[in-house]
Amino acid sequence: MCRSKLLISLVFATFIASCSTSPTGRGQLIFKSDAELEAQAASTFNAYRSTLPLTTDRAKIDFVACVAQAVVAELHPPYSDIEWELAIFADKQVNAFAMPGGKIGVYEGILEITEDEHQLAAVIGHEIAHVTARHVNERASRAAITSIGIEALAVIMGGGYTGGAYTASQVMGAGAALGMQLPMSRSQETEADIVGLEYMAKAGFDPRAAVDLWQNMAAMDKKQPPEHLSTHPAPKTRIENLISQWQKTLPIYNQAIADGKESNCKKTWE
Repeated sequence: MCRSKLLISLVFATFIASCSTSPTGRGQLIFKSDAELEAQAASTFNAYRSTLPLTTDRAKIDFVACVAQAVVAELHPPYSDIEWELAIFADKQVNAFAMPGGKIGVYEGILEITEDEHQLAAVIGHEIAHVTARHVNERASRAAITSIGIEALAVIMGGGYTGGAYTASQVMGAGAALGMQLPMSRSQETEADIVGLEYMAKAGFDPRAAVDLWQNMAAMDKKQPPEHLSTHPAPKTRIENLISQWQKTLPIYNQAIADGKESNCKKTWE
């Protein structure tokens, strides 16, 4: 049971904990303030944009922006009140991310794996869900409790697409409390999948495409670690969880289409 105020001494610092509930009803213990994380995210995002090359391909920019804008349009306050920023990096890494304060980063490599706008919406919806469900805040707070350094936290929060799921041995050297971190990471990934499906369905993207996406990912990366030693669910588990949500998300998608929200975002390059 989470108390409204919990004092924990860590390296002579005292943190005030607050209780909250995730979008799927999971209890969360939060130490880090949203303002603090948003400031850190803004600094990191600007550093990425200044050091990594940005794509100049107009077709790719328009395509990603079209999908991202459609998903963001379905958010509720306070996230609908944010002016979301998008950066598309000219990098073959198969990854994407979203940060507190409304920052979205997409690597060109993910565009080679996502076959259409629906699969890209599954990626972007998932990453935005990490922000709206306050997963970054939760992980940063848990990292403070377990004395995990910033390097280990970066590892734990890897993208989870091809090559992005990290094993326990990779994190252990940085002092992570794996019994706490790995199960939490997997539960957050599942939660982001669930919430992300709703976002994409509301925006007029077919939630069934998320299964196609993860089948593509599984086919590309056959060296996934065992699930109990990974920060992310195994592709098979992930696909089963996504399919289990169709009964809920397909009616949402059908209503969005009936309301005229069918996507007009199309890939125009080979």
